[in-house]
Amino acid sequence: MMIRAFTASLALAVAAAPALADNPQFQGADPHAMMIDGELWVFPTGGPGGSWAADRFGAFASRDLRTWQPRGELLRREQIGWIGDDGAREHFLWAPGVATRDGKWYLYYSVGPQNPTPSRIGVAVADRPQGPYRDSGRPLVTGGAGFEAIDPMVFVDPKDGRAYLYAGGSAGATLRVWELTPDMTHIAREVRVTTPPRFTEGAFMHERDGVYYLSYSHGRFNGPDYSVHYATAPSPVGPWRYRGAILSSDATHKGPGHHSFVRGPRGEWLIVYHRWERPVGRAPYIGERQVAIDRVRYAADGRIERVLMTDGAAAPTLAR
Repeated sequence: MMIRAFTASLALAVAAAPALADNPQFQGADPHAMMIDGELWVFPTGGPGGSWAADRFGAFASRDLRTWQPRGELLRREQIGWIGDDGAREHFLWAPGVATRDGKWYLYYSVGPQNPTPSRIGVAVADRPQGPYRDSGRPLVTGGAGFEAIDPMVFVDPKDGRAYLYAGGSAGATLRVWELTPDMTHIAREVRVTTPPRFTEGAFMHERDGVYYLSYSHGRFNGPDYSVHYATAPSPVGPWRYRGAILSSDATHKGPGHHSFVRGPRGEWLIVYHRWERPVGRAPYIGERQVAIDRVRYAADGRIERVLMTDGAAAPTLAR
């Protein structure tokens, strides 16, 4: 029932006219954001009118963070030939991560739930960001032995061009990192890293002025302790120096997390994340999460300052 509702609502969103938005921007979760040809693209779990129990991925783009255009379907569950190989009764898609290299686009995604069989991470390839994406034909990473293979994020190091896959969390709360082959669809090797303090899930890597920032979610996704913390390192694989929390619940917005950092057209930094808007009752919260976008500021010594969550017209726009 939830899958059918999501399918119908996403189809309507794709066909609908552009939606005007401030914070929160639109319904969805786990947003991976990128600047593409002057637009900010968001690749979420679900989307306007959708549900986390997803059977497909879509994308949404904006030039001003006020008007959002749907960019159609990227990949559907039935297009993943290996998805039923584990024999589980049902499968959901969530937490996409997108990367690009040499004119190709790569969609990394989670397939779960973790039980009764291990979760898996897949990858699909396209010639343009809106797809269509063609699945690689096999899982890239499979969970097990206390590791939950979820929340993939791929970072290409601007210094040497190496691509790293970050994944893991929730059950076991373990971070693992792999170097990918140049074709972005195979594992070259695993890089042994230490899981940073207060890590739960949703790792994201970005680099600024030679400093590598590993940020991630802490806490239960449907509770008030869900928050974003970060650590810094001299390389994409550590060693990590824990720096604290930068995004956490306030009086009206609860459980902000599973985020991405993106740099705007004038060099300004933004954080794109999901949150619960004035949830009714105590945790665990029910309903749908909302995607929001807020400003990121760095101190003179490179520390990320606490992020202030905004509402309505106080939300940032894309400077030009």
